[in-house]
Amino acid sequence: MDPIARGVLLALAAAVAFGLSTPFVQLAGRGVGPFTTAALLYVGAAGLAAVVGGARPLPRWAWQRLAVIAVFGAFAAPALLAAGLARTSGTAASLLLNFEAVFTVLLGALVHRELVGRRVWGAVALIAGGGALLVLDRSSGSVRLELGLLLVTGATLGWAIDNTLSRALSELDPRQVVAGKGLLGALLASGTALVLGESLPPVASVAGLLACGAIGYGGSLQLYLLAQRTLGSARTGSVFAVGPFVGAVAAVAIGQPIGGWLTFAGAAAIAAGVWLHLTEHHEHAHAHAAETHTHPHRHDDGHHQHAHPGGDPGAVHTHEHTHAPIRHEHAHAEDVHHRHHRS
Repeated sequence: MDPIARGVLLALAAAVAFGLSTPFVQLAGRGVGPFTTAALLYVGAAGLAAVVGGARPLPRWAWQRLAVIAVFGAFAAPALLAAGLARTSGTAASLLLNFEAVFTVLLGALVHRELVGRRVWGAVALIAGGGALLVLDRSSGSVRLELGLLLVTGATLGWAIDNTLSRALSELDPRQVVAGKGLLGALLASGTALVLGESLPPVASVAGLLACGAIGYGGSLQLYLLAQRTLGSARTGSVFAVGPFVGAVAAVAIGQPIGGWLTFAGAAAIAAGVWLHLTEHHEHAHAHAAETHTHPHRHDDGHHQHAHPGGDPGAVHTHEHTHAPIRHEHAHAEDVHHRHHRS
């Protein structure tokens, strides 16, 4: 499979898992404080990652970065989303989450200086425009709704910062990354909930939020990190924008009112944006300098020629290895060997 298409499919799977969780977080979190909600979501995420297990412990530098990521992505963002969901409809909130993709692409271009061509910018414009049409169709113009949407927008910015900072962790074991982030986020959120005196939720709410966290946050993040290995932060974030649309469909399926013609126009725009990603192809002659590094790899990808005594060359494994200089041409994306930064 073309590496871009493979990365897009991983990002789509992550988006579906996250998108489906949003309306159910609203249902399970009804009457639950925002920081308690955030804590339970990331306890669920960390719990799933711990059960699945990870082969390699995280290095010390990764914990330092995870501490910053947890503040934005596992503490502030889910609390803002929970507060927003308490003030707006699940459909409108799900659709507004499209802006996470827009913020992520912008930050990927600005911070990591990733090459984002006209095709990707066109996809971003279609997805963002589709999200705007969907929100416009659902908005009632009330002060209460506007406050909820503002809080949800703040959550999307927090997760976009998380996505941008997480790119450096994409080559590590995703199970360990999710477990670490979930643990730190849950500690921050639960501590804040205790200080603010948020009440303990009923057992049904706890079970529902833990399940949403395990699937929509833990499972989704593991898939997202795998997609980032191939696509980089900007493209992965843009493809992830399909998640809000999935969430909106789920919200309608559980009783939220369906929108009018603007909803269908927005859905068509989002679908067109995802199609631009799925059909993207990037191939040209390029040179690799000699390099020694550590990351998951396999020996049938055209980049890893070092010898191994036995073992399956197609099996993914991790160790320090050295690349000799090489020049070749093949389809590739913004993975660890192809960081075509802007000058």
